[in-house]
Amino acid sequence: MPRLPLPEDWADLPDEALLEVRLADLPLRIDEGLADRVAIVGEELEARGLRFPLHFYLSDEWFTPDGATAIAIPFYLAHPRLAKLEEAQMLEVEGGDYEWCMRILRHEVGHAIDNAFQLRRRLVRRRTFGSPSVPYPEFYSPKPYSKSYVLHLDSWYSQSHPDEDFAETFAVWLTPTSQWRQRYAGWPALKKLEYMDALMSSIKDQPARVANPLEVDPLRKLRKTLGQHYRTKRRHYGVDYPNFYDRDLRRLFSESPEYAGNITAARFLSRIRRPTRRLVAEWTGIYQYTIDKVLEDMISRCRQLRLRLAVPEERARQEFTVLVTVQVMNYLHGGGYRLSL
Repeated sequence: MPRLPLPEDWADLPDEALLEVRLADLPLRIDEGLADRVAIVGEELEARGLRFPLHFYLSDEWFTPDGATAIAIPFYLAHPRLAKLEEAQMLEVEGGDYEWCMRILRHEVGHAIDNAFQLRRRLVRRRTFGSPSVPYPEFYSPKPYSKSYVLHLDSWYSQSHPDEDFAETFAVWLTPTSQWRQRYAGWPALKKLEYMDALMSSIKDQPARVANPLEVDPLRKLRKTLGQHYRTKRRHYGVDYPNFYDRDLRRLFSESPEYAGNITAARFLSRIRRPTRRLVAEWTGIYQYTIDKVLEDMISRCRQLRLRLAVPEERARQEFTVLVTVQVMNYLHGGGYRLSL
């Protein structure tokens, strides 16, 4: 049965209808806002004397194809309606604000310049960051207090693989406001940054060895629907949560009819989310981002179970803070970080 053409007012469709739309049918292009950010990164490269062909296109995720000088930008950044859908489906919009987007763009440019000048072939590059041929793990367990890696993207992403360490170090080096010499003084990571500085100087004003604008999985060729895309993505990132919080949550919350007049657990936890996140971070020294992921898991599970507050608020606040602290430590030391698609 042939598919009906996408209506002109597709952005007004409710989520349920929009999820039936194929990615290939979305009438999208890199808009002015995205183009401006891409141009800024280009200016940063030009200021460093780094000139090589870069091609940007829309796909379903952020990535740089192997061996290519092309960078894929996720489709949802090309339209506010799709960014809203992404948030509803995935609880956040990766690269959705200016600073976050620029951090990811600089990271991906690190992969692209690696490809353009075939830098991974250099012996010192491999000694400094590790072998690029090491297989990517499905999960990685970061060392939050390690000073051997730069801090750029969340979840200590530089620790996930030698190529990500290279791209993250490049991104810090490229960022005009990073002040990396002062920020990383005394860190072993400074040696990586100094090597990056010397490496980039060595290819300054040099022609690229590779100019490969290969588009892998461009949006126009993705026949899956938005619904299929998000079901796969949610499974990959574990957003369809298992019931491992249930026993602990039910000590404070309940779906019993006798509590039907009480505030919902999801609303209560959303209200105390920020102060809880800050307090647990103070206790553990763990990044608030990591804590917030655990909180988001718990809030979502409370919604699924339709739980309501079953104890006095102050007791719930105190005991829930302890519960989050325990879960965060388990999350951190249990290899909880999955690599990006």
